[in-house]
Amino acid sequence: MRALVIVLAGLATSASAQGAPPGALSCTGCHALDAEATMPLGAFSAEEISAALADYRDGRRDATIMDRIARGFTPEESQAIAEWIADHADKE
Repeated sequence: MRALVIVLAGLATSASAQGAPPGALSCTGCHALDAEATMPLGAFSAEEISAALADYRDGRRDATIMDRIARGFTPEESQAIAEWIADHADKE
């Protein structure tokens, strides 16, 4: 039974990852999707995340690394990433 639960959990994670736009999963290396975590993304809406990425990309927001990361994505890619994060975030 335990093995079945582990396999099903892995399939659910893989299914989520398969639908992620390019770049979205790399965000979770530093940012948790949990709203209560350190450097959380789960506390923000897709609009807020997309606006922050635009600010980093355009140099309107100070950063140590996010400005360089954000410049690697077009506005459309940033929006897709923001929507995916908002849809998969733990808001509780």
